[in-house]
Amino acid sequence: MSRIGKNPILIPEEVKVSLDGSAVKVSGPNGSLEFNCRKEMIISQNDGVILVKRDSDNREQKSLHGTTRQIINNMVIGVSKGFSKELEIIGVGYQAQAKGSRLHLQLGFSHDIYFDIPDDVKVSANNRTEIKVEGIDKQLVGAVAAKIRSFRPPEPYKGKGIRYKGEYVISKQGKTVGAK
Repeated sequence: MSRIGKNPILIPEEVKVSLDGSAVKVSGPNGSLEFNCRKEMIISQNDGVILVKRDSDNREQKSLHGTTRQIINNMVIGVSKGFSKELEIIGVGYQAQAKGSRLHLQLGFSHDIYFDIPDDVKVSANNRTEIKVEGIDKQLVGAVAAKIRSFRPPEPYKGKGIRYKGEYVISKQGKTVGAK
């Protein structure tokens, strides 16, 4: 039995879950999400708890058991609390501004970068050096944050670039000029 897959998912009072065959729909105060799981996974709902089981012990079903459970758990957390990622910009002249459905980034290139924000995600730029990505879909929030970070990842010599809040970047020593 999968260590993660066998754990029950507790459903908060404000969240409603509907099961229709292999389709799972979760709705709550922040919105609603849908997921079509594999037919081999058996999903049951009893007394405010969701259980995910598998019908055999072959390798593929073992690998999907914990993944399916965690995706449904993330859906329940997303529609009740939501997810967020925080990024910080380090560098002289590096800044970000949220303008409507676009994020305007100045990252030391000869041109500015305009990033179109997906509809399901909210991006805010506080004091021009901090970016906060929020949404109900954990995968989408992480993907948007990773895309923003990819425009200028932190470099190892001066540490300039976009990094996750609290991320530690290992610094390298620069070149030294040897005497002859």
